[in-house]
Amino acid sequence: MTGPLPESALGIGWRPEICGLIDQLDGLDFCEVIAESLGRGRGGIEVPAELAALRDRGIAIVPHGISLSLGGAEPVDGRRIEHLAACARTVAAPLVSEHIAFVRAGGLEAGHLLPIPRNREALDALTANITRTRAGLDVPLAVENIAALFDWPDDEFSESEFLTEIVERTGAYLLLDIANVYANARNRGRDPRIELRRLPTERIAYCHIAGGHESGGRYHDTHLHPIPAEVLALVTEFLHDLPVPLMLERDGDYPPAHELLDELDAIADAAARPPVTAAARARSR
Repeated sequence: MTGPLPESALGIGWRPEICGLIDQLDGLDFCEVIAESLGRGRGGIEVPAELAALRDRGIAIVPHGISLSLGGAEPVDGRRIEHLAACARTVAAPLVSEHIAFVRAGGLEAGHLLPIPRNREALDALTANITRTRAGLDVPLAVENIAALFDWPDDEFSESEFLTEIVERTGAYLLLDIANVYANARNRGRDPRIELRRLPTERIAYCHIAGGHESGGRYHDTHLHPIPAEVLALVTEFLHDLPVPLMLERDGDYPPAHELLDELDAIADAAARPPVTAAARARSR
């Protein structure tokens, strides 16, 4: 399999709160930055100095959108596509990514990634929006499966069938969030291993790994908690014969540095890859 990133790449979600620690990681292959966090100034897209330094060191930077609303019934806003494209050009990105979700309708903003019905009508709208977005980009687009606490009653496809249809229809890559597959399967009493085995693995650009916790009888994908052992076990089993890029996603409630390094090491161990934390650990002693 050949995608926009090296097959054995390890990465992390870049956030200002942990940028100092990220700078110390040796062997880091890529970082993912929220595209909407990169503002536009008089000279174009403004990139934080710490992120620019990583780019200049040869670490790939992947802009990750959260506001395109690819799954909405309305056409994607061309200005938002242009912002994502400008981010990609500024950081010399090998690809960009967004979510299979909608975040607005009729001018109202939800403030959350909302699931779309897995039916043919929604698939047609999603296909049109992904095609429109890809036409405005200079680099490949990867689309991400989200965690959802409910399914729409008129679903016609399973999650794996729907994701397969999307990438086959559009030519987009898949940003596979393994933690989201785990969350959805656990909350529905299904086996996440079966869902993973049914996915179009040849189209995976990279994978998210994140933590969550159970509350009220439901597992919530929070990005605020440690990665469960069950998710790491899925990584080991799923990637046994499938080398794809992996990254840690953490969005707040950041633990002490050594705990964050432990999480990166756990992902590397689960995928049988060399760690990227040796230099950071040496500096913290």
